[in-house]
Amino acid sequence: MGKHRRIPVPSRNRVRIATATAAAATVTGGLLAVSAGTAGAADSVHHPQADFNGDGYGDVAFAAGSATVSGHKEAGDIVALYGSASGTTGAKRSTISQNSSGVPGTAEAGDHFGWVSATGDFNHDGYDDLAVSASYEKVGTDVDGGTVAVLWGSANGLSGGTTITDPAVSSHDRWGKSLAAGDFDGDGKDDLAIGSSAATLYIYKGGLTKSSSLGGHYTVKPNIIGGGTAGPFSLFAGDVNGDNKTDLVVNGYETGTADGWNTNYYLPGSASGLTTTGAVQLKRGVITGVGDVNGDGFGDIVTGQEWDPNLSDGNGGTYTVPGSTTGGQIHVTYGSASGPAYGTDITQDTGNVPGGSERGDWFGSELSLGDINGDGYQDVVVGAAGENLGGVVNTGSVTVLYGSADGLNTTSGAQFFAQSTAGVPGNDEKNDYFGAEVKLADTNGDGKADLNVGAAGENDFNGAVTYLPSDGTKITTTGSRGISASAAGVDTAGYPQFGANAAN
Repeated sequence: MGKHRRIPVPSRNRVRIATATAAAATVTGGLLAVSAGTAGAADSVHHPQADFNGDGYGDVAFAAGSATVSGHKEAGDIVALYGSASGTTGAKRSTISQNSSGVPGTAEAGDHFGWVSATGDFNHDGYDDLAVSASYEKVGTDVDGGTVAVLWGSANGLSGGTTITDPAVSSHDRWGKSLAAGDFDGDGKDDLAIGSSAATLYIYKGGLTKSSSLGGHYTVKPNIIGGGTAGPFSLFAGDVNGDNKTDLVVNGYETGTADGWNTNYYLPGSASGLTTTGAVQLKRGVITGVGDVNGDGFGDIVTGQEWDPNLSDGNGGTYTVPGSTTGGQIHVTYGSASGPAYGTDITQDTGNVPGGSERGDWFGSELSLGDINGDGYQDVVVGAAGENLGGVVNTGSVTVLYGSADGLNTTSGAQFFAQSTAGVPGNDEKNDYFGAEVKLADTNGDGKADLNVGAAGENDFNGAVTYLPSDGTKITTTGSRGISASAAGVDTAGYPQFGANAAN
């Protein structure tokens, strides 16, 4: 396993967990303090968005995984922001830690509860649930053993939880470092995929209950490196081949070369669940979303590859990530009946995409898919948290690209937002990292996806979330609002980084 596989990236698979003196370096693409996973993108065919309380408004959940809880540093919170007629607000929410009533476990320093989460109706009761991990939890004598719990949806929102016990404690650490939900076997029930430091994934079939009765589970082993800090960093779900069974994109270190570079693998769903039969190696990148951007009935795989060429190796030298480009890019791999087919790459220098490709922009470090204008084509929002604007370093930006019959439109209609954009709350400030997370969801119930943007570095890494609604045809600043960490009920001691990760 070569030295190059530990690629420093400012993204969700290297969650921004840092000490007080290292917080800024953690988000800027230096070698990060820890490596953690992310929830998978929601299945655009089976499970387009979460509704935890069943009121018809889409809900979002944002992590504050380094939040202090009851004096315990970096114990972690997750905040469910419930939708309303006015969209995403801080007034209608649940701020949940391991000290919350009915939630398994106890808040302890360094657990990082909430950094990784995934939504699905796991008990099939009509309310969406939230699977949440604390992958640095000490379990008995097992340091960093990790734990996963399902927080249950209800008419009153998320309430209580049930632990999904690690079935193979001695064979890995970091249980729950990556999560994804989808109907992988096509039986109409949401399943849950759980990753750890091992290469093997555990898939829990739909049928989980509040009484800890689990559905059957099975394992699948993609062609990635396991052990140590490896294993699947990120999992992303969606129906790529149009068979009404959710497929999975697994991000990890590939095994085909001595260097073990970061890459992605497509695993198709089947009547018996996820399988390596028909698996396909995809382009590199950390963050992926799956949605039908060209309206042909097949989910398209959109992956961000934010790395610049000639990255520092941490020892005074440099190396080039294969396929990387200055400023970052996104790869669009179109779906077909036989799975991933052909694709295209998009940078800030492509066509009339706003901005320009500059070193350290991290364009593609985050992305999200949803239908903003209701035309039946999935649109894509791309984060560039490292964007410098007006001499302000790492203030961050987001770009909106609209779907069409020809795929993502790079010639017209694209939008660009920063905190200096008229009507967007806040201001461009150093190390805000606006765009460190992006999430499209219809939180105001008009049938069009609205935009929620995380700024992990806002107010000295307290973090914040900005809501930008759809006006029916595009994202607008009319009705926008900012939600600070304190407004979300997050303790601002330390560096909570509210908004750095979102459940999908």
